[in-house]
Amino acid sequence: MHIAVIGTGYVGLVTGACFAEFGVDVTCVDVDVEKIEKLHKGIIPIYEPGLDQLVDRNVKAGRLHFTTEIGDAVAQAQVVFLAVGTPPQADGSPDMSFYRQAAKDVALAMNGYKVLVTKSTVPIGTGKWLREFVGENIKVPTEFGVASNPEFLREGAAIDDFMRPDRVVIGSNEERAIEVMKELYRPLYLIETPIVITSLEAAELIKYAANAFLATKITFINEVANLCDAIGCDVHDVAKGMGMDNRIGRKFLHPGPGYGGSCFPKDTRALTTVADQFGVETRIVDAVIEANQRQRDAMIPKIDKMVGGIGGKRIGILGLSFKPETDDMRESPAIDIIRALLERGGSVKAFDPVAMDEAKHCIDGIEFAADEYDAIDGADVLVIITEWNQFRALDMDRVKQLLKAPRVVDLRNVYEPSDMRQLGFEYVGVGR
Repeated sequence: MHIAVIGTGYVGLVTGACFAEFGVDVTCVDVDVEKIEKLHKGIIPIYEPGLDQLVDRNVKAGRLHFTTEIGDAVAQAQVVFLAVGTPPQADGSPDMSFYRQAAKDVALAMNGYKVLVTKSTVPIGTGKWLREFVGENIKVPTEFGVASNPEFLREGAAIDDFMRPDRVVIGSNEERAIEVMKELYRPLYLIETPIVITSLEAAELIKYAANAFLATKITFINEVANLCDAIGCDVHDVAKGMGMDNRIGRKFLHPGPGYGGSCFPKDTRALTTVADQFGVETRIVDAVIEANQRQRDAMIPKIDKMVGGIGGKRIGILGLSFKPETDDMRESPAIDIIRALLERGGSVKAFDPVAMDEAKHCIDGIEFAADEYDAIDGADVLVIITEWNQFRALDMDRVKQLLKAPRVVDLRNVYEPSDMRQLGFEYVGVGR
């Protein structure tokens, strides 16, 4: 089977490379000439563990191709994935301009039956719109199918999520399109991956609903952690007791400074926007969005109290990306936290294993360190914002020597409070 993937951002590139690994002939398309030139040279524009090897292997095998010529790619494809960006607008609704342009380009290149598949996260009703829009703009009259195939890729674990997913969602109102999509995903039948077949609208809503629920779960345990701080008990014990209930589950019960990234903030806001359009209240999701911002703000008093006032203090920051194993700075809690520290007169020196180049576009007025110990050297306090693996076993004797005073604010609960205090540190976590 030949497929085309329109858009070589995070979702598009991972999708194309993984389908190529299944033995499918894949052409990835992008209007960004520079990005395509880099991909031809083996330069991957995003950080995702293992993606560079996957791309290189499938390019050499002749299964993965890159081009700016959307017409050629669509003409030879049986399935066309639309994986272009849908960034949030000021009102929280997704910007669909890139999607509309891609749909028009696809319509003009149609030359026979194809299944047009939305991979981007889009408003409910987009699939129905796509069928009408392509039908109006198609140059050569032909039948085509429309499907929704939302992605559930975690940054830092995207390849494994694609190859061994919890489920694959295929939304379409057309049997022929569904059969084509099932054939495309046939390699996953061998590992008994559940395939959820549903309507276009339900598939579009599943993506928003899933992310909103996970964001809610994170926000709930953050509020419980704040209560634990007030009571004087350990949120890890509470989360463990909760998570053993199979109706709740253990995942996403890890407190911290709030969720970030490209999905949860955007999709929660988009879900409330869609609900408004249909005249439906989303009070829980509205509260989650508000509470997530408050959680970031709640981290500042922890730091302020630890150092006796942030003004004039030097803060060493470890971790800038919104989560480990990615360079993604979108909606990262580190941005709000660092800006708040600077506004209060503190100075910041920060280190992240891969996200510092991206951070330079998001945060002004801070110094970037050569490594984790350089960030700590001479600081009044160490603040851990992102739980990268290399921060989990720091040489604490060295840390104590480098800090002006042995103070640690651990916003990801990487370390055990009792162990840190036994080593002579003033230590505070979240809910501990």
